[in-house]
Amino acid sequence: MKTTLLVMTLNEVEGMKAIMPQIKREWVDQIIVVDGGSKDGTIEWAKANGYEVYVQKQKGFRHAYTEVMPLVTGDVIVTFSPDGNSVAELLPDLIDKMKEGYDMVIVSRYLGSAKSEDDDIITAFGNWLFTRTVNLLHGGHYTDAMVIYRAYKKSLVTDLELDQDRWYATPERLFGTKISWEPMLSARAARRKLKLAEIPGDEPPRVGGERKLQILRWGAAYYFQFIRDFLLWK
Repeated sequence: MKTTLLVMTLNEVEGMKAIMPQIKREWVDQIIVVDGGSKDGTIEWAKANGYEVYVQKQKGFRHAYTEVMPLVTGDVIVTFSPDGNSVAELLPDLIDKMKEGYDMVIVSRYLGSAKSEDDDIITAFGNWLFTRTVNLLHGGHYTDAMVIYRAYKKSLVTDLELDQDRWYATPERLFGTKISWEPMLSARAARRKLKLAEIPGDEPPRVGGERKLQILRWGAAYYFQFIRDFLLWK
């Protein structure tokens, strides 16, 4: 099983300097820093430290994923945030769990004793509500359906049609935003009854940079997807 780690960045040079040295390169087969057009030296630092860097052409997480996909050599993709929210030392546990034959493994911020130190009242409620909705509408058993820190088979990108613009165009237009594909991935994987698992993992506070959440717009767009898929997607 070959594994590709996608490190998602946008003006995260402080986090990169603090977090990336904690990741041993032998843990994975490929590391790609996927950058949204940083102006703070993130790209330069990553290249100077020997990381493969891809700078996306269109804005938004999903475009970053679809654009970099031809460069991904792994059978399994791990998505990772280097802003401090993703705990680097959990990476070997995440990959080991995938080796047990799962289609996707999520590092849950709410499983067992795990906790999010980056949550506020609004984001904590939102994560609970969205996860509960995915479980009710799509037959999931998640404690955390939204988090970026997860591993999944690359084949799910096409099998679940995550790379097709048509599934994002309407909610993005309606709510004036760009969204990622983790929530839809969680919903569709549950709906297909794939082999899914979670491991507990804390979410520490971010290191440097700025929080980029668009709480209301993203929330509305994701809820639109959940309901539409419940009604239309097979």
